[in-house]
Amino acid sequence: MPSAPVDDQPTPLDSREQWRRVRSFLNDQRYALTARLLAENTPESLIPGTPLLARQHWISEQPVPLEHVRLNWKPDAPAAPLNGSEPELDHIRPHREDGSVYRSYADAVRELAKPRLFENRSCYRLLDVEASAAGPTLTFGRGQYFDVINICEAAAHEYAAAFLASSDKPVAPSATPFRASIADPTDLTRRPVMAATSTLTIRNDRASGEAEFVLHWRDPEKVASGGGLYQVMPVGMFQASHDAPWNEGNDFDLWRAILRELSEELLGDTEDYGSDKAPIDYAAWPLNKALTTAREDGRLRVFWLGLGMDPLTFVTDMLTVAVFDADLFDETFQRIVSTNDEGHRVGQEDATGRSTGIPFTAEQVDRLTATEPMQPAGAALLRLAWRHRHALLGGIQK
Repeated sequence: MPSAPVDDQPTPLDSREQWRRVRSFLNDQRYALTARLLAENTPESLIPGTPLLARQHWISEQPVPLEHVRLNWKPDAPAAPLNGSEPELDHIRPHREDGSVYRSYADAVRELAKPRLFENRSCYRLLDVEASAAGPTLTFGRGQYFDVINICEAAAHEYAAAFLASSDKPVAPSATPFRASIADPTDLTRRPVMAATSTLTIRNDRASGEAEFVLHWRDPEKVASGGGLYQVMPVGMFQASHDAPWNEGNDFDLWRAILRELSEELLGDTEDYGSDKAPIDYAAWPLNKALTTAREDGRLRVFWLGLGMDPLTFVTDMLTVAVFDADLFDETFQRIVSTNDEGHRVGQEDATGRSTGIPFTAEQVDRLTATEPMQPAGAALLRLAWRHRHALLGGIQK
C-alpha cells in the first residue's frame, strides 16, 4: 500500500497546479513584475532612459544602415555552462503524475500550458558583439529556441514565484538561486543567447511631415514569451526558415530575417516557404525584389540601433527600424492584417473610421513607454528611435 505524502511535500497534482498558477500570473503581470524588479534593484547596465539591459558598445551612438552590420559564423562554438537543467531550478519544477520531475521548463510548458506556437527550431546563437566606427560585427553559432524557454522563461517564472511568496516585501536573492547563477545576464559566454529581430516599422509621409508606426499586442495564448504585452512589429527569432541544412547559410542575413517577418506578421503570409525541399530563392521573391529596389532608391531605409536584454526574462532583441515612404508602405501593405498567429495589430480610429498605425509623436512614445504594458525591447526601441528621429526620418518630424 503506498505511503501517504509527507505534509510539507506537495503532491504531483499540487505542484502542477502551483506551477500553472505562477505561469498564469507571470503572463498576466509581466509588465508589473519588470517594474517591481527594477525598483528593487536597478541594474547598472540599463540603457539610459529605457528598461533594457545592454553593454555600452551594444548600442550605437547613431543609427547604422543595416547593410553596414556584419555577421560572422562560428558553428563550432563550445556549449555554454548553463542550459536550464541546473538544480537551482528544482524549487520551481513541477512533478508528473508518476512523481518524476520535469527536467526542463520547456517540457512543463508543452504539457501544462502549451501556447499555439511552440516548436524547438534551430536558431542562430549570439556569441559576440564587436563595435567599430563602420558598424557592429555580430558573431553567431548554432542554438535552439527552447534555450529561450528553458533559461529565460524559467528565470522569469522563478522571480514570479518568489514575488508571490514575498508578501509584498522585496524579493530576496536567496529566493531566486537560478537568476543568481546567471549572474551577469549580458555575459554571452555564460548561457546560450538566442536573439530576436525587433523591427519598428514606420510609415513616413514626407509631404505632410507626419509619421506613424505599427504596434502589436502579443497574445499569451499564442506565444510562449512576451505574452500580454505591446510590442513593435514585426518581431521574430533570428533563425533559418526551416531546419533543413541548406537554409542555415542561405537565411543567415538580418534583412532576409526581417523580410520574412514583414511578410508573416503584417501580410499574414505563411511561414511555409517550401524550404524543407529547397532554399528560398530570395532574388525571385516579388516582395524582396520590390523592397530591395526601394532600399536602393531610398524609399525604404533600414537601420540598426543596437541590442539589449529584457531584465525579467533576459530575452535578447536586436533593435532595428524600417522607414517606409508613405506611398511604398501603402502599396506594400494594401492587405495588412489586423490579426496574426502571435496576436493582433493595435491601431487608432481616425476621422474616416479606419484603423491606422500609432502616430510617431512625443506624446505617443511617452505614453507607450511610460504608462502602457509594453515589452522592454519595444519601449527601448521607441525611445531610441525618437531620440534619433531626425536621422531616421530624414529631418522630417512634427
